[in-house]
Amino acid sequence: MTITDKRKAELVKQYATKEGDTGSPEVQVAILSERIKNLTEHFKVHKQDKHGKRGLMRLVRTRRGLLDYLRAGSEERYKGLIESLGLRK
Repeated sequence: MTITDKRKAELVKQYATKEGDTGSPEVQVAILSERIKNLTEHFKVHKQDKHGKRGLMRLVRTRRGLLDYLRAGSEERYKGLIESLGLRK
């Protein structure tokens, strides 16, 4: 359910806007998307995990907020990010 440090470092390297960037919306959305993907796979096996689903909904809301923030700031960055992550819209 969690992502490994190695995978997180790969995501940071791939989506960073500059050297040492770990807090940009692109990096945060990429990490949240990876966690959401892992939780989705978890729920295919554990259908009755209600507490975990609450956490998943929290992650989705957080990602949505970051995407809205990014869209308000720069439409090009927003479109590039959702295309590279394979998100809808």
